[in-house]
Amino acid sequence: MKRTLILDTLKAVGESVTIKGWVHVRRDHGKIVFLDIRDRSGMIQVVGSEVTKDARPQSVVYITGTVQKRPDRLVNPNLPTGTVELSLQSIEVVSKAEELPLDMGAADLNLELPTMLDYRALTLRHPKQAAIFKIQAVIIDAFRRFLQEQDFTEFQSPNIISSAPEGGAEVFSLDYFGHQAFLSQSPQLYKSLLVSIYERVFSVNKVFRAEPSVTTRHLTEVVSLDAEMGFIEDYLEVMDMAESTIKFILAEVEKHCGPELTLLEATLPQVSDQLPRLKLTEALEIIYQRTGRDHRSEKDLDPEDEREICRYALEEFGSDLIFISHYYTKKKPFYTYADPENPEFNQGFDLLGRGVEWMTGGRRVHDYQEIQTRIKDWGMDPGKIELYLQSLRFGMPPLGGFAFGAERITMHLLQLPNIRLASLFPRDMERIDSRLSNQS
Repeated sequence: MKRTLILDTLKAVGESVTIKGWVHVRRDHGKIVFLDIRDRSGMIQVVGSEVTKDARPQSVVYITGTVQKRPDRLVNPNLPTGTVELSLQSIEVVSKAEELPLDMGAADLNLELPTMLDYRALTLRHPKQAAIFKIQAVIIDAFRRFLQEQDFTEFQSPNIISSAPEGGAEVFSLDYFGHQAFLSQSPQLYKSLLVSIYERVFSVNKVFRAEPSVTTRHLTEVVSLDAEMGFIEDYLEVMDMAESTIKFILAEVEKHCGPELTLLEATLPQVSDQLPRLKLTEALEIIYQRTGRDHRSEKDLDPEDEREICRYALEEFGSDLIFISHYYTKKKPFYTYADPENPEFNQGFDLLGRGVEWMTGGRRVHDYQEIQTRIKDWGMDPGKIELYLQSLRFGMPPLGGFAFGAERITMHLLQLPNIRLASLFPRDMERIDSRLSNQS
C-alpha cells in the first residue's frame, strides 16, 4: 500500500493507510499496546494488541491501520495529530533497534553535554533536538532567499587559502603538498573580489577559528552567512541591509517554526521599527552612567558590557537587538574603512542580540593605494593576497558587507546554554565527533 505521511492522516479519518517511521515510545498496558510513531512530518499514536516485542523504541516499522478520531477526553492538544490515532492492522519491523543507552521517550533528554554529543546519532532523533536544526535550516534558508530577492548572487568560497588576513593567531595551518596553507577564517577577501564582478554577493560557508578556548560560546568550525555589496554611499547603507536581513530571518522563523518554538519554549527577540544604533564611545558612556563601571578607555566591549548595553536597548527602545559601530581601527582587519572624520575609529559595526554578538560588518577600503599602505602598516605580505589586490588594482567601487554566525543566531534565538547544542556535529578543542581524550 502507498505510504501516507503521518501528518496527512488528519485527512484520512476512516481510511486504511500505511505509515513508515520510527517507534518513539512504546507503552504496554496488558493486552493493549500504544506506540508513538514518528516520521519527517510528525508523530501519531498507534493502538493495537499482540504487537511484536521487536517493535521497540527507535526501531523502523511499517504499519498499516485505520485512522480514527480520538474520543474528546483523549485528544492531545500538544500534538498536531492529537485528534486522531491509528488502529493497528499489521506491523512490519524493518530494522530492529538495539536496547537504548538512554531514555529517548522523555520530554527532555536531561543529559550532560558530553553524553549528549557522544550519542549524537541517537540524541538528534529526540523531538527537541530535531526542532533546533529545523529552525536553523529556516534561518539559513531565509538569509539566502532574502539576499536573492535583493539581487545578490550566491558563491562558494574556498576553505583552503594561502594566507591568514584575519590574523595569524587563530588560524589552522596545514601542509598543502609541501607548502604552507591555512583553513579560511572568513570568505571576506573573496566576497570583496566578487563585488567587482557581480556588485552584490553572498555565501553560506564553513569557516574555521583555531581559538584555544573551551567556553559555551566558541567553536572551531561554524557556518558563516556572509554578504557584500558595492556602490554604497556609506556604512549606514550596509547596516540598513543587515537590519533588513535579520528582521526577515526572524519573521520567517516565526512564520514557519511555530510548533518548534512552542516545543522548545522559545520566544523570538523583540525588535523596534529601527534597531538602535550607537558608537562604541557612546555605548561605553551609557554603561558608565548606568552602572558606574568605567570602561570608557577600553577598545572594545567586554561580555558584561555587551549584556548591559542590550539591557539598555530593551529598556529604552523595546529591542533585544542593537548595533554598535566605530571600533578602534587598529583593532580590526586591514581592510576596515577608517572614519574620515576621526580615522582612529572605523566604520565597522556589530549587531548585538540578547547580550552577545550576532553579526559583524562595515565598510571596506576600496582604494588600491590606501590598501597598500594598510598592508604595510599591518605587516602583511601582499604576495599572499594577490588575487584580492588585483580586484582593487583594476577598479573597485565603494563596498561593505556583513556576516552572521548561524550557530550564534540559533543559540541565542532559542536561548540554548551552549553553542555546541546549536551545531549538528560540533568541533572544538576536545571533540571531532568523538572526544579526543578518548582516542589512543
